[in-house]
Amino acid sequence: MDRRQFNRALLASSTAALLPASVRAQGAGNWPAQSVRIIVPFPAGGTADALPRLLAEVLTNVWKQPVLIENRTGAAGNVGAEAVAFAEPDGYTLLAAPPPPIAINQSLYPKLAYDASKFKPITIIGSATNVVDVSNKLGVSTIAELIAKAKANPGKINCANQGNGSTSHLTAALFESMAGVKFNHIPYRGTAPALNDLVAGHVDVFFDNISQSLPQHRGGSLKIIGVCSLERTPELPDVPTVSESGLKGFSAIAWFAMMAPPATPDAIIDKINKDAVAVIRSPEIRKKFLDQAAQPIGNTPQEAAAFIASEVKLWAGVIKQAGVKLGD
Repeated sequence: MDRRQFNRALLASSTAALLPASVRAQGAGNWPAQSVRIIVPFPAGGTADALPRLLAEVLTNVWKQPVLIENRTGAAGNVGAEAVAFAEPDGYTLLAAPPPPIAINQSLYPKLAYDASKFKPITIIGSATNVVDVSNKLGVSTIAELIAKAKANPGKINCANQGNGSTSHLTAALFESMAGVKFNHIPYRGTAPALNDLVAGHVDVFFDNISQSLPQHRGGSLKIIGVCSLERTPELPDVPTVSESGLKGFSAIAWFAMMAPPATPDAIIDKINKDAVAVIRSPEIRKKFLDQAAQPIGNTPQEAAAFIASEVKLWAGVIKQAGVKLGD
């Protein structure tokens, strides 16, 4: 999905479901009257952790209450998401996550302990394009060269990912399907260890979001050979998209959403949304997002809900088309 499609989906708020009047009638009262916990279901060190931390730091000052980030990892984000799904719907436990536990895992796992469709969307915090990283030891500099090498060595090119079912895993699977190649998938617990092994040459390829890979690329410790959005990114104007490099229509971006437990009152959702969006759109935080090659979003709960629904459909199609199964 490119930025134009992304923005259209965000604006398609008319399709968002209406919430029960009994829930809408509840007020926010003196919320927040205590500390707020934001669960990030992935390890520290990646964009999924960095963006909520930037937000939490400022919201602590806005709300005059501590806003704490808790990394609760495991099962492609399901462990942290489940904790939020069964938390009290009082606004004091929130989820900040990329697509897997919100829009992907329901199409990968035969049974989940929580229903992702019941989360209450607050806002899409931001987005970042994915990129194709290669180890300097691999000896390729273009997407065409990567495809040729993979075809000549089926199953022998080691492809790191952030964990089974992660966007990096599915992006690689989509690449395999469209290019007619087969990688050896190596799952890691998040971005940082995967990048470390890529730089060291222990793995060959990594489909990562741009935020973490860009400094390594600029420092020469790895090469970004393709951008996964349909349009080139301003951070890497000379790096072609995967689509223009031969896999026409190839597109995959990462996004990061803030969600609340089911049945959280609308008044609390609206309060959190209003304050979070103001922070996201502030010049200071906007610059910090852009410094990490992440695009700040900050939309309404209705827009977030409509966009997430479109992403559920998108990734379900990718999973079916690529034949992805957990454990591959």
